[in-house]
Amino acid sequence: MPIPEKPSFGPQDVTVVIPTIHHVFEELRSSLQSIIACEPFELILVTTASKSLALEKLADSLRASGYHSIRVLSTNVANKRLQVCQALPEIRTKITVLADDDVFWPKTLIPWILAPFEDAGIGGVGTCQRVQRVRTGPWSARIFNWLGAAYIERRNFEISATHNIDGGTSCMSGRTGAYRSEILQSHEFLEGFQTEHWGKYILNADDDNFVTRWLVSHQLKTWVQYERACEVETTLENSSKFLYQCSRWARSNWRSNWTSLVRERYVWTQQPWSTYALHIATFTSLAILVDPLLLYSCWRATQDWAPVTRQYAFWAQFVFMFGFTKVVKLMGLFLRNPSDIKFLPVSVVFGYFHGLIKLYALFTLRMTSWGSREDADTNDNMRLAPRPTSSPILKTPSLSGFRLPQYASTHSLSSLWLSGKTAQKQSRPWRDVSEKTGLLEASSH
Repeated sequence: MPIPEKPSFGPQDVTVVIPTIHHVFEELRSSLQSIIACEPFELILVTTASKSLALEKLADSLRASGYHSIRVLSTNVANKRLQVCQALPEIRTKITVLADDDVFWPKTLIPWILAPFEDAGIGGVGTCQRVQRVRTGPWSARIFNWLGAAYIERRNFEISATHNIDGGTSCMSGRTGAYRSEILQSHEFLEGFQTEHWGKYILNADDDNFVTRWLVSHQLKTWVQYERACEVETTLENSSKFLYQCSRWARSNWRSNWTSLVRERYVWTQQPWSTYALHIATFTSLAILVDPLLLYSCWRATQDWAPVTRQYAFWAQFVFMFGFTKVVKLMGLFLRNPSDIKFLPVSVVFGYFHGLIKLYALFTLRMTSWGSREDADTNDNMRLAPRPTSSPILKTPSLSGFRLPQYASTHSLSSLWLSGKTAQKQSRPWRDVSEKTGLLEASSH
């Protein structure tokens, strides 16, 4: 959506919230400086109590550069949902931007991310993303960097397409997303955000998935600004730790898409194409199983054809699968960096390996650890905590030997009322009744 001539919102209407558990805060400086350059009304950083002093030192140095609207808050545990909830009541602007601590903003971001909010039905706006590229160093680092860049590029392609078809997405990325503050600050949202459950556990992971589903369930539209002026840059792991990230994302997809399709079910009527292309695809897009079956089906379906024609059909199917479907979502990368074509075989092979990661994630849905970030799992037990049991006081008593409470008759109440007036004319009738022996005792049987 383009920027209107007379926008209703500006930087003065934006508060940026960044939960962080980084172990070396100085490494966040360049990221925070890129956000400060956009001049939001306020920047709120939320960390754990043990790290608040170190983060405050970084904030002081940033204030010295001329931007004074920085606050540091803290929680007792390292948990993104709880850290976000710590900041939300403090927000005084109409728009809240939730961002990760490893993103870099262009100076043009805020006007573009605010433009869709001219539509009163828009509840959240996402951004286009790209990965910081590694051009030197070990080949292993460059390969993992490419895989991360390809992951983000596919995601850009998919959610841009689905938003233009039916306005749907599987997840508004937590890397940078803008939301109406009144939505995030509502008591109903805060309650649900902190008490979402997976089975018999309280789920404190998958925060961006919850926000996305919340908007859908409340008939609020989302949008993604697929513009270079609204493109944030991020970093992913350039080592084997990238596999931990893939596992964590896969678990989130299983949990959230199951919730969307089976438990909440709003997407079926509101976003039919996205339901098919994104949500259901989680359960069907296992390339390691599907691709061989497609080729086998093509070969069997043409068994009555002439041998030459049959081979043409088979190889046409093969070229379509590996020359188009495996490439089309990555065209943005190849156009920007034609030399990246050398990584295409790696992408195809990893696509099959990722099927195994998805299956592993399916059987480890109760795992919520990061695995790829130092200090990130200190309070991992809080991300999937047992739900509190119901109080015994609230349980219905057994009917065995049960008697209804015995209350005083109308005649008894009248007698008590008269005696109460005689003893103390100023007293209230229900107070006199409660003080008479036997009445309360009878009602407690």
